[in-house]
Amino acid sequence: MNLKNSQLEVDNWIKNHGVRYFNELTNMAQLTEEVGEVARIIARRYGEQSEKESDKNKDLGEELADVVFVVLCLANQTGIDLQDAFDKKLDLKTNRDHDRHQNNQKLK
Repeated sequence: MNLKNSQLEVDNWIKNHGVRYFNELTNMAQLTEEVGEVARIIARRYGEQSEKESDKNKDLGEELADVVFVVLCLANQTGIDLQDAFDKKLDLKTNRDHDRHQNNQKLK
């Protein structure tokens, strides 16, 4: 996965199709809203809540992409190299959790 290119694509989209980035607080609120939409689909489609007829055509992939888009916006406007941050996080998790999950009896 190349997050660096994704960040550039989002930045180009904002420059060519948007006026500017929403401020960070607005984007945080938007991220919360988008995560809520993902949660609604998952709770009703895969959880125990019943799914309303009007929700059956909602596209989980589209909603997840909305989350990624806003995360990329936030990374761009706060100067975060998300590829570098992600690579560091994956290394940390790999070293810290190398055998943690294999040894978790709850997952067997």
